[in-house]
Amino acid sequence: MFDPENLFWRIISRGVDIVGLSLAWAALSLPIITCGAASSALYYTIVKCFRQGERETFHIFWQAFKNNLKQGSILSLMAAGLLLVLIYGYSVMQANWSSALGQVMFVVYNLLLIVPLGMLCYLFPMQARFEQPVKELIMNSFFLAMRHIFTTIVVTLMMTEAVISTVEYWWPIFFVPTLCAWIASLFLEKIFAKYLDTDQKQKFANKGE
Repeated sequence: MFDPENLFWRIISRGVDIVGLSLAWAALSLPIITCGAASSALYYTIVKCFRQGERETFHIFWQAFKNNLKQGSILSLMAAGLLLVLIYGYSVMQANWSSALGQVMFVVYNLLLIVPLGMLCYLFPMQARFEQPVKELIMNSFFLAMRHIFTTIVVTLMMTEAVISTVEYWWPIFFVPTLCAWIASLFLEKIFAKYLDTDQKQKFANKGE
């Protein structure tokens, strides 16, 4: 019963990790400028701890957050600016819904949103996975979003629905961020494996230390 390796305590431990990581991500994302570093740290921790079985979950998360803070802050500001533009465009298209042309444009605009939103879904996991400057991260995120369009659509729809659900009902914040990162990793890790050479894998293994 008190063996920390038995199924009961492993389930409890994983539940604590899910809730703790979700709340840590939410708290560190509040300043907006740190959201990118928090997202990269969350994805990194999911891969290292949930997929590769490493311990010290919160230590790994904090170290990864600090290591990604500088570059992640730049990416956060750029992502925030892009989202503001996209939201403004969405409001303009929605305001023209009353006309037939406006309805067509609204549908087309929503379909085109898959590309920039999908690029953002790749951006911070790529920051966790690859040692690259900002410009290359952005270009490669766009490249992967377009080349693996099916995965882009699935991950983008999942992330969008998760954000909407969390905004409407605050309680999903306790588990949605971690679960979304884990589900996204099921798709993205298969893609990233195609572009990781031995040296890059070693860099990833040591990135959060």
